[in-house]
Amino acid sequence: MNRNWLYVFIGGVLEVIWVSGLKHATVWWEWAITIATIVVSFDLIIRAAKKLPLGTVYAVFTGLGTGGTVIAETLIFGEPFSWLKAFFILLLLSGVMGLKLVTDKESHSKKGADI
Repeated sequence: MNRNWLYVFIGGVLEVIWVSGLKHATVWWEWAITIATIVVSFDLIIRAAKKLPLGTVYAVFTGLGTGGTVIAETLIFGEPFSWLKAFFILLLLSGVMGLKLVTDKESHSKKGADI
């Protein structure tokens, strides 16, 4: 995994934190953490988007954030579990992984064509 994909992954994890913070923050320091994670998350995504295809970066970022938020809400905050919801999260994450794999293959074949 190159550095730019690591930025996308970390940005997606931070998205889970700030989205949960938007719902659950009640005191000033929780809001400060929420705002800080928003800033860092978007900074990482902007850095990654300068080197990787924007559509793929955004899809992976939001897919990880969406899946991670649903998982966090279920495991940490007691949202009800649903097999149907779990199926669609797995479907979403498989699409995200597929986009990353296809993008990696396309970028390697373009590098080979430039030589």
